[in-house]
Amino acid sequence: MSPLSSGLLGDLDPTSDRAVFRQIADQLREAIDRGRFREGEKLPSEAELVDHYGVSRMTVRNSFSILQGEGLVHAEHGKGVFVRPRPPVRRLASDRFARRHREQGKSAFIVEADAAGSHPQVDSLEVKEEKASQDVSARLGSVRRVLARRRRYLLDGRPVEFATSYLPLDIARGTPIAEPNPGPGGIYARLEELGHRLDHFEEDIRARMPSPAEVKTLHLAAGVPVIHLIRTAFDTDKRPVEVCDTVMAADAYVLSYQLPAN
Repeated sequence: MSPLSSGLLGDLDPTSDRAVFRQIADQLREAIDRGRFREGEKLPSEAELVDHYGVSRMTVRNSFSILQGEGLVHAEHGKGVFVRPRPPVRRLASDRFARRHREQGKSAFIVEADAAGSHPQVDSLEVKEEKASQDVSARLGSVRRVLARRRRYLLDGRPVEFATSYLPLDIARGTPIAEPNPGPGGIYARLEELGHRLDHFEEDIRARMPSPAEVKTLHLAAGVPVIHLIRTAFDTDKRPVEVCDTVMAADAYVLSYQLPAN
């Protein structure tokens, strides 16, 4: 029995002042929210919806466009429209930079990928010395030049994050941090080996729509925003030792925090 014949979608309200294509989008959205159409499942075809509602194909396409703009669905050429998967990765703010992970030779991304049951990869790696931007310089204590490490992160072959770390040259130059592969535990493990025991991190987070370059880099579907996070790492001498500028696909992550009540 098809989803339409099983009564999962209702009828249009001819007395409503809400446009027909928006009514259809509302019903599809509710069906997705209620789990009637599950993650990765194909929605009814244009032809099925045209027949069910007695509307034109353009009306149905306008309904799909609304849902795509909200990031709820994605279209695959020649196959149909599918419900987008929910975020697979949970970033635990209270745990992701725990020292025990570094001591086990694992970076935060690897720990999160393991928890999600996904295969992590890093590509598009670039390491070079460059002039610090005004913002990065201010965050690192007015340094003029930095070592920049740019990399893209993938889960099961899908790009989910692009990050650039900036480190003062007096710390990073001539060390494993300047190598493409800094070794087990990542650059934070190397920083601590160099005597910069990490004390705390400060993060600024905002959500926004992606630039064209970010859409291309992260293979973002229409309507999917990004999470833009800038993190500064401080050692126990209160010196800022790294600034990390990260852009994440918002449909790939849940940011999870534990906050004290006192």
